[in-house]
Amino acid sequence: MTTQTDVLKKENRNPVQYLQENNYFMKVRDHIELIAALVSGTLILLTWAMENTLSQPMWVILHLIAFTIGGYAKAKEGITETIRTKQLNVEMLMIFAAIGSVAIGYWTEGAILIFIFALSGALETYSMNKSNQAISSLMEMQPEEALLLENGAEKTVPVSSLAIDDVILVRAGERIPADGVIVKGSSAIDESTISGESMPLSKDGGNDVYAGTVALDGTLTVAITKRPTETVFQKIINMVQSAQAEKSPSQLFIERFESTYVYGVLTTVAIMFFLPTLLFDWPLSESIYRALVLLVVASPCALVASITPVTLSAISNAARKGVLFKGGIHVENLSHVNAIALDKTGTLTNGRPEVTNAYFTEVADEAYITAVVGAIESESTHPLAEALTAHSDKQLSEKPSIDVHEMKTLSGRGVTAVVDGKKWVIGNPDFVGKSEADTFSNGIAAELAKEGKTVIFAKVNDTIVVVFALKDTVRKSTKKAISKLKKAGIHTVMMTGDHELTAKAVAEEAGIDHYIANCLPQEKVEHVKSLRETYTNIAMVGDGINDAPALASANVGIAMGEGTGVALETADMVLMKNNLERITNAVNLSSRMNRIVKQNIIFSLSVIAVLILTNYLQMLDLPLGVIGHEGSTILVILNGLRLLK
Repeated sequence: MTTQTDVLKKENRNPVQYLQENNYFMKVRDHIELIAALVSGTLILLTWAMENTLSQPMWVILHLIAFTIGGYAKAKEGITETIRTKQLNVEMLMIFAAIGSVAIGYWTEGAILIFIFALSGALETYSMNKSNQAISSLMEMQPEEALLLENGAEKTVPVSSLAIDDVILVRAGERIPADGVIVKGSSAIDESTISGESMPLSKDGGNDVYAGTVALDGTLTVAITKRPTETVFQKIINMVQSAQAEKSPSQLFIERFESTYVYGVLTTVAIMFFLPTLLFDWPLSESIYRALVLLVVASPCALVASITPVTLSAISNAARKGVLFKGGIHVENLSHVNAIALDKTGTLTNGRPEVTNAYFTEVADEAYITAVVGAIESESTHPLAEALTAHSDKQLSEKPSIDVHEMKTLSGRGVTAVVDGKKWVIGNPDFVGKSEADTFSNGIAAELAKEGKTVIFAKVNDTIVVVFALKDTVRKSTKKAISKLKKAGIHTVMMTGDHELTAKAVAEEAGIDHYIANCLPQEKVEHVKSLRETYTNIAMVGDGINDAPALASANVGIAMGEGTGVALETADMVLMKNNLERITNAVNLSSRMNRIVKQNIIFSLSVIAVLILTNYLQMLDLPLGVIGHEGSTILVILNGLRLLK
C-alpha cells in the first residue's frame, strides 16, 4: 500500500498542501457520484411522469441515459475489480439484475435499481472518505510558513524547511507551526486540535508545544525538536492510514464470504429460471421474473456495507479524541478485553520523582537549607537531584546567592559539596550515616519507606538537618481511569520493577486490583502470557523500550503518546495525551462499534431472508424488491455513520 508519507517523500511535497489537495479531490468525487445518482433519479422520474406523451424511442433513450449516468461509476468499479481478481462481486450482480430487468421489459424498475444502487454507493464513498477528511481538516490548521529567528533577524520560511534546533517565533493568537520546546515566553496553549481538551494549558520555558496548537495570549520563542514529517500530526496521519488498510476479522470474513455468496446466488438464479416451471407448473415468464427478482433481493449489498463504514467512523472518532488505532482489528478486539496490565513508571505515574515531605530540625533555617540543597543538586543530572532542585525553586520565590565548591557525585549514594566553608553531604541513610539517620528521623524514615517513598538526608558537617521524602507521583487521571475500568468489569494488574513496598503503595493509591513487584523486563512477557491463560483477552499499557515485548504479547498493546519510539511502533493503539481515561472511552467506542456491526448484519440478513421468502411466495414485485434491498443498504451505512459523532 502506498501511503501519503510515501507520496510526500517521492514528490517532495508539502504535507499540508498535499492533504488539502487530496481532501479537495475526495470532496469532488463525492459530489460527482451524488450528482450522477440524483440526475439519474430525476431522469427516471421525468420519464415515468411523461410516459404517455413520449415516443417509444425517446422513452428508451431517456432510460438508457439514466442507466449510463447512474450506473457508470459502479459498473466500472465492478468490471475492473472482476478483471483484477478474476472473481465476481456485488457490483456485477447489480449489472446482471439491471440487464435482466430490461430483458423482460421492466425498464423503469431496472433504472430505479441502478439509481438507488448509485445513491448508496455515493453514500458509502462519503463514509469511506470521512476519516481521511477529518485528519485532512486537522492538517489544514497547521501553518505552511514559520517565522525563523536567524542571527537576530526574523525570516519567513516554509515549515517543510525547518530543521531540529531551529528557533522560531510564535506571536499571540498564531498557530504553532512545528513541534518544539519553549525557550522564552509563556502563553495559554489551546491544544484541542490534538488532544480534544477544550481547556487551554499554561506553558512556559521548558514545556513542549505541538504543531497545529494555538498560542492564545503570549509570544513564544520555540526551539524545534522534531522534523515536520515526524510531528504529532504526522503520527496521526500514518496511524490512521495504517488503521484504514488493516481490516478487522469481521471485514475479512465478509470479503471472503462475498465472492462465494455471489456465485451461489447466480447458480440459484440460473436454476430458478426453469425449476419452478418444471416442479410447480409456473409459467416460464413467471419463473424468469422471479429469478430476476431473486437476483436483486439476494445481493449482499447491505451485508457488505455493514462493517467498513462503521469501522472507519470509529477510527476517525477516536483519532479526533487523541486515541489512535492501528487497525480495525484492534478496535474490534478492545471491547473483548477482560483484564489490563499496566506498567507503573510513566504509565500510572508521571515518570519523575517529586518531593512530597520535608522534615527539618527544630532550630534549622529552612529557607537557607532548602536553597543550599537546591543549589548543590542543580549541578547533578540524577532524577532525584532534579526533583530536589525543582522543590527548592518551587518553595523559594527569592533564593539567596549560593556558591557551591568541590561538588562530587558518588553514584548510587549521593553527593558532597562545600558551601560557606561547611561540608554538605546529601544522600541515602547509609551515605550520611545509618545510625545518625535513624536517630534523626525517629522512625519517620521507615514510615515513609512503607509509603513507597525514597528518603534523602542532608547533613552539614556532622549534623543531619533535614530529611526529604520523594515519590514518583500517580497521574491525576490514573485513579479515575482505574475506577472506570473496574466498573466496566476489567481486572487491573500493575507490573513494576520496583520493590514490594513501593509497588504496594502505588497500587493502593491508584486502586489497582493486583500488582506484581520486582518484575524484570523479560518477566513482563511471561506475566502477560500467564494473564492471557487466565483472562483470555488481555490489554497491556506501557511507555518504555522494556515494555515493547509485553505490548506485542498482549491481545491489544496500548502505548502512551510520550513513550519511546519502540513502544509506539509495537503498540496496537496510542494514547496521544497520556490520559488513561481515554482507554475506557475507547472501550466504550469499541463496544458501540461491535454493537452497530451486529445490528447491521442481523438487519441486512433479515431483510434478505424476508425478501427472498416473499418472492418465492409470489408476493413481491420487482419495484418493491429494489426499494427493500437498496433501502436496507442505505440504512446500514447511515447507521454506521452515527459513530462519527
